[in-house]
Amino acid sequence: MKPIAALHKPPPLHVSVQESLRAYIADNRLEAGAPLPSEGELAARLGVSRNSVREGIKAMESLGVLEVRRGSGVFVKAFSFEPLLANLTYGLGGVLEAIGNVIAVRRALELGMIERTLDAITADDLRELRATVEAMRGRAERGEAFPEEDRRFHLLLVRCHDNAILSRLIEVFWLAFHHASSFTDLHNPDPLQTWRDHAAIVEAIAARDLAAVRDRLERHYDGIAAVIALNRPAPAGGRP
Repeated sequence: MKPIAALHKPPPLHVSVQESLRAYIADNRLEAGAPLPSEGELAARLGVSRNSVREGIKAMESLGVLEVRRGSGVFVKAFSFEPLLANLTYGLGGVLEAIGNVIAVRRALELGMIERTLDAITADDLRELRATVEAMRGRAERGEAFPEEDRRFHLLLVRCHDNAILSRLIEVFWLAFHHASSFTDLHNPDPLQTWRDHAAIVEAIAARDLAAVRDRLERHYDGIAAVIALNRPAPAGGRP
């Protein structure tokens, strides 16, 4: 005879509530700003307590799926990578190896899209890139870091794609690198060279020279990898 199958523990009620709410949003194609039924109505429809509904909503709010407006109700929230960013930076924990992995993702995204960037980039984009690079130069000559200019530069590189997901991914991985760098006090010893790297990328793009753009981007990311390696602590016992 076949053995009796073991019983599977059902998920907590608030988890089941989340699954039902996700299905409700998807089935009805609710967009950002769309209201959900009240807690009481949801509890009645789902056959659970209002506390279970409230727990499920709180969990979905923390994930950025729902937004609770006091006195107004519960609404679908616009998609955001912020919860991913918060978890990603927490998970990095300041480990330099993890920072290198984040940079590898950024590198793959930018290099993978650069040929299409050359086809789509406009004169306005180039003008803004050059202005951003000039701002980098001023700060580099004073020996200052320029994180905001660097962030703007890399977002401008992909703006011409008119792809919100791509732009947000680039920003998420830039922010993850920046946050993780601050955890480890990552120091760039040569901001002037970093400025030159960015300027060379822009001029190669302006010349529509794909090979040169790829080469300049690779050199730029090799430079970041070198900074990470420079800041990596020596292993115990002094062995490489």
